[in-house]
Amino acid sequence: MTALSSSNAPPLNKYLASTEKKTRDEALKTLSVFLSDESQGELPKSEMIKLWKGIFYCFWMSDKSLVQQALASELAELVLSITNTVSAFSFLNGFWETMVREWNGIDRLRLDKYLMLVRRFVNVAFRLLIRHDWDSKMCQEYNAILEHLDGPLCPSDGRVSTGLVYHITDVYLEELEKNLRSSSSAKPIPLALILSPFFNLVTQTPLATTYNHIQSSLFQPLLSSFSLIEGDESRARKRRRVDNGSSGIYSSIITNSCLDDASLEVKLSPKMLRRKILRRLFETASSVKTRDANRRKIYALWRAENDDDEYYDSEVELDSE
Repeated sequence: MTALSSSNAPPLNKYLASTEKKTRDEALKTLSVFLSDESQGELPKSEMIKLWKGIFYCFWMSDKSLVQQALASELAELVLSITNTVSAFSFLNGFWETMVREWNGIDRLRLDKYLMLVRRFVNVAFRLLIRHDWDSKMCQEYNAILEHLDGPLCPSDGRVSTGLVYHITDVYLEELEKNLRSSSSAKPIPLALILSPFFNLVTQTPLATTYNHIQSSLFQPLLSSFSLIEGDESRARKRRRVDNGSSGIYSSIITNSCLDDASLEVKLSPKMLRRKILRRLFETASSVKTRDANRRKIYALWRAENDDDEYYDSEVELDSE
């Protein structure tokens, strides 16, 4: 099978979408070799769209649970095989745009395996960022992939399935925690930067259901976990009553985080990090871009999280601890 760039052969995406497993497997091997070739430049967007169309249907054709799991892992690992970071981000962007475009066409019988694929790609994106020591520019570039028009966390793109948004929300902290437990990186996680797409989404989404899901499945479990790490069981129990029973303790996240820049900041204590995350929530609620209905909900969350806390009265007190 000839290389992707050859104009004399049928496009590789057609081999990837073949009904024959042997043909699909050979196409994946060719794709892996191509992507890992340091001499290859970034694919034009039109070619990346075609490529991901083929990959999507390659996964569509996969059957049997173990085959699907292995293929999902193999596809995600392709991200780490790309030595050029621009090309790696281009490949990730192709994945997320394809998920947005194709999600509503996934039938009920195939949905579970695509949920697994999304989880794998959330995970591998964190591994890529860890490899680069949480470089703030790279974190911002990845956030842009998630938030831009055609991205899965874009608040203004009505084509994005709420089911896709909910699933990303559900697995985001879990996959981050999983990576940190197995990582030897000494750099702290820029937690507010990593969560920036969700801060933006809760301020701008016009859907009350989306806002409520992000609050109950991401922000409240995280804040509840802070309380457990701090040893405040009463507040943790109170938070869990409104968390719908979701999530565990994100101890690796909480004990290995700074706020925005891993290269400049040191790890913060759980108490200080919690306060700064809450302040970021307050600041997003105060933004002129925040929808009024969402602002009221964010303020309510902020008050609920501070009603039994010795909270700061000024920026001076917050930053002096």
